[in-house]
Amino acid sequence: MPRTRAGRRRSVWAVMAGCVLALLPGAWLRVATEDGLRSPADVPRTDVAVVFGAGLWDGEPSPYLARRLDAAAGLYRAGRVKVLLVTGDNSRADYDEPDAMRAYLVRHGVPDARIVSDYAGFDTWDSCVRAKKVFGVDRAVLISQGFHIRRAVALCRAAGVTSYGVGVADRHDLTWYYGAVREVFAAGKAALDVLVEPDPRFLGPREPGVARALAAGR
Repeated sequence: MPRTRAGRRRSVWAVMAGCVLALLPGAWLRVATEDGLRSPADVPRTDVAVVFGAGLWDGEPSPYLARRLDAAAGLYRAGRVKVLLVTGDNSRADYDEPDAMRAYLVRHGVPDARIVSDYAGFDTWDSCVRAKKVFGVDRAVLISQGFHIRRAVALCRAAGVTSYGVGVADRHDLTWYYGAVREVFAAGKAALDVLVEPDPRFLGPREPGVARALAAGR
């Protein structure tokens, strides 16, 4: 600590300013998405739901991801959505989130033809941009845990997708608290993504999967 009173005062103000700056992105997310959160019962009927990956355990969806997929299957069965776009990490041969998500949904009653896989959803921003630019999604219901859903809605809206978020309820265990703390830092990256609009790690050509799934449903 500085030895002078003025120096200590400046240090305290610097710490306070740093705390405020760290919390600003989270405040922005809350304000920007206040109108974008819905319950499964009142979510608008929409052609597409986007389900974000949340890790695999021994090749199967983690408990958190399974609850996201359960919510998506429920929306499909209720007729709230017609097609599920599952987006996750398949950056190496032995790790395939989208195919594991697809298999889980099929086991829980969603027809395979109504599921579309995005194998390059390496983070939330990439998933949102690819939903718009690669799969042609203009409007979607987003499904994730409550601590992540605001960031997902804000980023997808910034990417040009009119979005409504369904936050999946979970018990507040160690994983939940880790996710909530991680979001404080992730909010800063989200704000930067919105400002800079970086290209996804992998964009690739347009894919007709969503359009074909919707056409098959008609």
